[in-house]
Amino acid sequence: MEQLINDFSPGLFFMQLLIFLVLLGLLSKFAWKPILNSLKAREGSIADALQSAENAKEEMAKLQADNQKLLQEARLERDKLLKEATDIANKIKEEAKSDAAKQADRMISDAKNAIEVEKKAALKEVTTKVAELSLEIAEKLIRKNLSDDKAQKALAEDFMKDLKLN
Repeated sequence: MEQLINDFSPGLFFMQLLIFLVLLGLLSKFAWKPILNSLKAREGSIADALQSAENAKEEMAKLQADNQKLLQEARLERDKLLKEATDIANKIKEEAKSDAAKQADRMISDAKNAIEVEKKAALKEVTTKVAELSLEIAEKLIRKNLSDDKAQKALAEDFMKDLKLN
C-alpha cells in the first residue's frame, strides 16, 4: 500500500478512474437496473401477499360471522321444531285422553243399558214366576173351596151378581 502512495502517478490515477467509471456505468446499466427491478418486484409481491393475507383475514371474519348467523338460525329453527313437536305431542295426548273418556263414557252407558235390560228381564221373569205361583195357589185354593156343590153354587151366584152390577 505504501508503494501505491509513494509511486503516485497522475496517468495511473486517471486510468484507474476511467476504468472505475466505465465499470460503474456497465454495472449501473446491466446489473443495478435488474437488481433494482427484482427488488421492486419482490417488494410488490410482498405487498400483494400482505394485501391478500389481509383480504383473507377479512373474508375469514365474514365467514365466521356468517357461520355464527347460520348457527343462530339453526338453533332458532331447532327450538321452533321442538316447540311444534311438543305442541303436537300435547295435542295428541289430549285427543287420546278425550277419546279414552268418550269411550269410557260409552262403555259405562252401554253397561248401564245392559244392566237395565237385564233388570227388566229379571223383573219380567220374577213377575211371570209370581203370576204362575199365584195361579197355582189360586187353583189349589179354588179346588179345595169348590170341592163341595154348595160352595160351587155360592161362587156362581156371586159371579152373576157381579155381572149384573157391571
